[in-house]
Amino acid sequence: MADYLPLFNPGTAVTFTASDDLIGGRLVEITGDRSVAHAAIGSGKVAGVAGFNTAAGELVTVYSGGVQLPTASGAIAAGDRVAAAADGKVSTAETGTIGVALAAAADGETAQVRFHLA
Repeated sequence: MADYLPLFNPGTAVTFTASDDLIGGRLVEITGDRSVAHAAIGSGKVAGVAGFNTAAGELVTVYSGGVQLPTASGAIAAGDRVAAAADGKVSTAETGTIGVALAAAADGETAQVRFHLA
């Protein structure tokens, strides 16, 4: 068998092209070949969290796995399961979850989310 190296290592950042303007700290979803935009409510295509503000057409670093710090939409309690909310934020949910909150967060605050993206 030949030597093998993955394209990206688990837990490392992946670079995408922004298909729309992005705000750092918001969830992004895959919109095409290696491109992302803010995740829609309940999105099943979440790739991770944008690392910084990015204009459409520019490269953006996306972080996934482990514990990430997306922006909360509404109050979130420690232990709540969360999913994509409007504008790439996270909110409590029972279905389509992307992770679990490790600490409480108020609306607009940074949430501590242990990701379990598939």
